[in-house]
Amino acid sequence: MLYGGNDKHLFSAFQRNGKFNEFLFSTGSPPRGDCLNASSTPSVLTVVLNYRTPELAIKAVEAALREMEGLAGSITVVDNDSRDGSFESLSLAAQERGWTRVRVLQSGHNGGYGAGNNFGIRQGLPDGSAPDYVYILNSDAFPEAGAIRLLLEYLEEHPQVGFAGSRLHGDDGAHHQTAFRFPTVFSEFESAAATGPISRIFRSYIVALPEPLEVQTVDWIAGASLMVRHDVFVDTAGFDERFFLYFEETDLCLRARRAGWQSVYVPQSRVMHIGSVSTGMKTWKRMPSFWFDSRLWYFTKNHGATYAAVATLAYVAGSLIFKLRQVFGKRGNQPHHFVGDLISHALRAWKRQLVGSNSNMAK
Repeated sequence: MLYGGNDKHLFSAFQRNGKFNEFLFSTGSPPRGDCLNASSTPSVLTVVLNYRTPELAIKAVEAALREMEGLAGSITVVDNDSRDGSFESLSLAAQERGWTRVRVLQSGHNGGYGAGNNFGIRQGLPDGSAPDYVYILNSDAFPEAGAIRLLLEYLEEHPQVGFAGSRLHGDDGAHHQTAFRFPTVFSEFESAAATGPISRIFRSYIVALPEPLEVQTVDWIAGASLMVRHDVFVDTAGFDERFFLYFEETDLCLRARRAGWQSVYVPQSRVMHIGSVSTGMKTWKRMPSFWFDSRLWYFTKNHGATYAAVATLAYVAGSLIFKLRQVFGKRGNQPHHFVGDLISHALRAWKRQLVGSNSNMAK
């Protein structure tokens, strides 16, 4: 079992729903080292999480299949309870294309990004064994030549590294931010102030790192193309499902760091990434409540309620500096209603005594 004593927690939503669907295609026993784990080669389980993007997910699987050639392992596509015909479309695509290395699963409950990936990872390889590595791939991300193999080889050669992430770029070749520092009180203040002198003072706390041109150890890596050592999931019990969306990779990498694992950015592994297709973030006019839930839970869980309050106050202080700059004609924009929403969300959460409780903040 992947998560040992945490299985019951990870599958609580599934047990409540009482539904599990699988569409697994096979034309007899797969060659040794193809779908199953060969004794002398490490196995990789690729997990593609779909939420109402079946056409893109099919393309992602096609790219992953090409890059998995010659590697032991399989691909699991999890439809995260899309309820729009995605599961049926993905299952039909697998059947029509004769994808013997691919199985399509229905989670039966949309518990968010972390819960959906936990569900797929928990299933393991088709023979029931656990993989050596898990490759998490967004449904709108398409690995280029050698992308998966490069991550695998790096992890094989560096046993202290738990995560290896790719360089992401758009269809225009523009770099997508992938490597980051952990958020802190100082990064909250700097990002809100968005002022040259302040940013220079706090440059070592800025969350988004300058694009690394060489392999580099970082704090955390975006999960659009991320290979994880299976032992890391054993050590950390996987994604924290209280994060519905956002901050879940940050939290996982932080917990892994505290357990002794490193996260490394491998820019030679290149992946084309569209971005924000499932979430619709590019069209948001205001941040949704689940983003604020995740942010508050990240700081509270990992640093305590007092630190979370100070981080919020630091952002508000930074935003006041930003507003003062605007009075003197400095250009720049902040997200619409963001500061007000941040404050009101924090006040509501603390008033309801949700901070530090066991209730699900992502409701």
